[in-house]
Amino acid sequence: MLDNISSKAHLESIKNHTNELLIKVETHTENIIIYSLNNGVDRSIRKELLLKELKQILETRTIERTKYYLNRLIKSLSVQKEGKINDLNLNRWKEYDDILTDSLWVFDKRDTSGVHKAGYWGNFIPQIPNQFLRRYTKKGEWVLDPFLGSGTTLIECKRLGRNGVGVELNPAVAKSAKSIIEKEKNPNKVTSLIIKGDSSKINFQNELKAHKINSFQFVIMHPPYWDIIKFSSKKSDLSNANSVPAFIKMFGDVVENFYPVLDKKRYCAVVIGDKYESGEWIPLGFYVMQEMMNKGFKLKSTIIKNFDQTTAKRNQKELWRYRALAGGFYVFKHEYIFLFQK
Repeated sequence: MLDNISSKAHLESIKNHTNELLIKVETHTENIIIYSLNNGVDRSIRKELLLKELKQILETRTIERTKYYLNRLIKSLSVQKEGKINDLNLNRWKEYDDILTDSLWVFDKRDTSGVHKAGYWGNFIPQIPNQFLRRYTKKGEWVLDPFLGSGTTLIECKRLGRNGVGVELNPAVAKSAKSIIEKEKNPNKVTSLIIKGDSSKINFQNELKAHKINSFQFVIMHPPYWDIIKFSSKKSDLSNANSVPAFIKMFGDVVENFYPVLDKKRYCAVVIGDKYESGEWIPLGFYVMQEMMNKGFKLKSTIIKNFDQTTAKRNQKELWRYRALAGGFYVFKHEYIFLFQK
């Protein structure tokens, strides 16, 4: 139908036929429009988006501009233009209105759908790996999380059709994560591997070889924010580092260990917050950012995420406000998400 409209020679004829199509779309009872390409392949588009495009065509005043928008719409519906590192169709970029491209991320609440739970202290919200996996990986690729925790990253990997490998230092936590991840549906038949051990010492080359994996295409890290939460009694646990330099050194060892098995030009994200201790703001985020660059990564973006309703502060807002007024500091409302490229 669109091809036929585009072949018209006069603006009035184009507008009349476009308006007829718009009426058909408006009266369609479903929110998704199924359409067929000339080769018989079926595809779909959201009704509201198609209506928006058709209305834009009707608002044009010249036949040149009208045909430009028509041909652009036809191209977006028929030609798949994928990015090098994701499955997004860039010819239909307007459809990805839920994918964030700004450097300020504000989430009203965490995603608790399916097996996602907020019970494990220190886990990050599922929306973070969801955003990164959709933008920086393709279906079937391999993702590494060196600080697995409760398994948030691997749950999102299963939902989005990515293979995931998570490393967890604490055996009890690893066991719990495994049981949670196994409950998540696996429609894409991807692999979810959990390795018990220290991410700074594990031989990733051997692990990859054992599971017939060539390399990773994305790494996401949510390490402890030094000793704010003690995750175990192990000396190799970053939350047990005896100083900031020791913490950064231990973190750097993890980065250095997985660096060789991440494909060149691919991305790594780090979620990290700062700490306040003994009247001093300790900028863990910036120390971690610098360490990543020291290990060979290029900084691509610094994202600020709102960090309001934490487990520790949920019922103590008034107390923290008093402490801030008395101590001359500001209450944490944010954390950093750094995006790097190898």
